[in-house]
Amino acid sequence: MLSWDSRRRGAAAVHPELSCRTQVPTKTPGSLRLWSLNAAPGRSTAAHQALLPRDRTERNVADIGRLVKDVGPEVVALQEADGPSAWSGNFDHVAALADFTEMSSHYRGDHNPFGFGRFNLESGTALLSRLGLESTQSHRFAANWRDTKGFVVAAVRVPQWDGREIDVVSVHLDFLRPQVRRRQILDMVHALIHRRRPLVILGDLNCCWHQEPESLELFEDTLGLRPFEPHRLVPTFPSHRPRRRLDWVLVSSELDFVSHHTLSAPLSDHLVVVADLELRS
Repeated sequence: MLSWDSRRRGAAAVHPELSCRTQVPTKTPGSLRLWSLNAAPGRSTAAHQALLPRDRTERNVADIGRLVKDVGPEVVALQEADGPSAWSGNFDHVAALADFTEMSSHYRGDHNPFGFGRFNLESGTALLSRLGLESTQSHRFAANWRDTKGFVVAAVRVPQWDGREIDVVSVHLDFLRPQVRRRQILDMVHALIHRRRPLVILGDLNCCWHQEPESLELFEDTLGLRPFEPHRLVPTFPSHRPRRRLDWVLVSSELDFVSHHTLSAPLSDHLVVVADLELRS
């Protein structure tokens, strides 16, 4: 985990763009705030995490934590979230973030089977929550020659909704082939269909509505999920000059969007997505 010394070092080097209070409106009373980010294994906007020293990676992870504390989500979904890995500092990024942000619960799924011995790699998706995480599950998609993606899911009890539980998913889909993404979505359906709570899926879906509506429509056809204004151009990638909307929040019919925003902060090659949700009457 990040030491207090590394937190202080990070504070001295914090980017001025990391203060995003003006980018996100005040949370509506009674709503639930969720956040999603492809964390790019702690490399921020560098070319590759393996090129960075550990203290730089620690500062980058601490920068993510500062923005989480600034924006105040109750649930955080991360993709490309590392555990102790030789290429990203050999520390658990998710546990470090949970400690830094004082989030009471965190759960990480390792979807990457590569690495060996002291060159081990642990990378996948994760959830952090101030409200607790129950009925957790990690699912790895079928492996291929490049990498392996997957998702984690957990139940969250929302006190402002009279203790109603919802299921929250953090997912990362294949970046190359639409047919592989659709197979992965059907794999998700098989794993999630028995969970009867209201459902939110957050993550890097690696597809745009205008170029690949079939994949996003598959979520609606199978799980009854809808995104926030899918036809609207809300680009999230690449972060330095966003052109494609790869990062999405999808909700089931019991939930409504109160607000949906992206944050311009140099944390990754993706932008942060923040959504406030309310429970339908």
